[in-house]
Amino acid sequence: MAGLRPSRPSAAFRAFFSYKVFASALFTLLFLAALSAFLSSSSPSHHSPTFALRRHRFLASDPLRARVDLIYRQAADHSVLANAYAAYARRLKLDSSHQLRVFEGLDDSLSDLSLRLAGTVVDDEDALRAVEKEAKDRIKFARQLVGESKEAFDTQIKIQKLRDTIFAVREQLHRAKKLGALSGSIAAGSTPKSLHCLAMRLMEERIAHPETYRHAAAAAPSDPELYHYAIFSDNIIAVSVVVNSAIKNTKEPWKHVFHVVTDPMYLAAMQVWFVRRPPTDGAKVEVRSVAEFEFLNASYSPVVRMVEGGRRDLSLLHYLRFYLPQMFPKLRRIVLLEDDVVVQKDLAGLWSVDLDGRVNGAVETCFGVFKRYNRYLNFSNPLVQRQFSSRACAWAYGVNVFDLDAWRKERLTEQFHEYQSLIVGVGRGKVAQMYMSDSHWSICNSNEDGTLWDQSSVLPAGLATFYATTKPLNKTWHVLGLGYNPSVSLDEIQNAVVIHFDGNMKPWLDVALNQYKHLWTKYVDTEMDFLQLCNFGL
Repeated sequence: MAGLRPSRPSAAFRAFFSYKVFASALFTLLFLAALSAFLSSSSPSHHSPTFALRRHRFLASDPLRARVDLIYRQAADHSVLANAYAAYARRLKLDSSHQLRVFEGLDDSLSDLSLRLAGTVVDDEDALRAVEKEAKDRIKFARQLVGESKEAFDTQIKIQKLRDTIFAVREQLHRAKKLGALSGSIAAGSTPKSLHCLAMRLMEERIAHPETYRHAAAAAPSDPELYHYAIFSDNIIAVSVVVNSAIKNTKEPWKHVFHVVTDPMYLAAMQVWFVRRPPTDGAKVEVRSVAEFEFLNASYSPVVRMVEGGRRDLSLLHYLRFYLPQMFPKLRRIVLLEDDVVVQKDLAGLWSVDLDGRVNGAVETCFGVFKRYNRYLNFSNPLVQRQFSSRACAWAYGVNVFDLDAWRKERLTEQFHEYQSLIVGVGRGKVAQMYMSDSHWSICNSNEDGTLWDQSSVLPAGLATFYATTKPLNKTWHVLGLGYNPSVSLDEIQNAVVIHFDGNMKPWLDVALNQYKHLWTKYVDTEMDFLQLCNFGL
């Protein structure tokens, strides 16, 4: 059986299989031919620029197309460069507007050339040469212009970067100063533990022995022939230093009357102190509370309205100085003393100072261009521009002689109210007509944002209220800077009638300047037993 031939069905199968392969190949060729014919019929005409551009781009051997592409790339690159320099010129705000226009025009012409080259087929050598010449001329001009301008642009860019750096540093310095001022004000305005302890000890004494202090609220004499002083403070030991230093350095202490006005919270403690340690040699001290002055209410005072409205950054004690004529109606003249001053010589001479009919006598603080009105008032406000001179010399609070009769005549408290009403915002954004009583000027907008001056300080309000009504005093009456300036002249301090620890480095704080602190501590009544109990580091 092994030698038998294959059967006939096997040969038939192979024949059938060969025929099937041949048919499949034939149908495949026919399909490809039909597809090619379809694509050829649907393609754009050979005369279309787009088709020609695509065809030429795939023909790497076409020398004309290669030259066109090279020109296109060069024109596009230099167009970007010209646009960049034009942008620099706009950003740097160069003085040469002509240069900016040249760069912008060059950018437009190169961009236009690039667009024409991108969609054009050049089959003629002569036509291509014309295009090449045009492109080379523009590219050469672009390179020449960039070369001439590069140094100036580099310099301007460096200057601009330097300006940006200076601006950033100034912003950082401004923020640092604001944070420093805030920290300093918090430190200066906070109550040290020793002062808090002293107030609590004195309150305990008042509660424990009410009979002893029954007459502590006795009124001081209001004889206008005596020397009257106003001190507004809730710092017990600071007030005692002011009173002690003034009495110890005067020849006629019995003529001096000190009117101390404090917060209701500290009234009892302040009264206990001056009952236990009364002024010597016949001087008088009267301690009263702000609450005793009934006219100080929200319907009368804009400051009270602001405080009651939630302005915790304002202290009513600081603004009492604007109500001296109402607080002391029987007096004709009064001297305002801050609680951070020390009296070194007799103050009696202040009562013979001729104010020439003006309201306020104060020491001026300006020198050169410094500390003038433009430092304290906002002269970008039209109202401030019309009413005040930016070059007017500023003065200081601390030692101020006030002619109360002239004050009442000029109605300056009412004028102060006018200014404060603007800061509060009369009508809250509505147009308001307000007329100053004596200066005959008007405004038509309420100052809702408080842009007349900085409300954190009481001095700008005083500069505005007593503008043109202040008589300069001799500088020896009042020497400032012991609370912030370590370089105050020793001669100035020795010749001064009053020295002022203005600034944040108060003498009762740990941050006080050591070279000046002894000038204050020598007037502290160290025999007061409560000071020893409260660990005053004197």
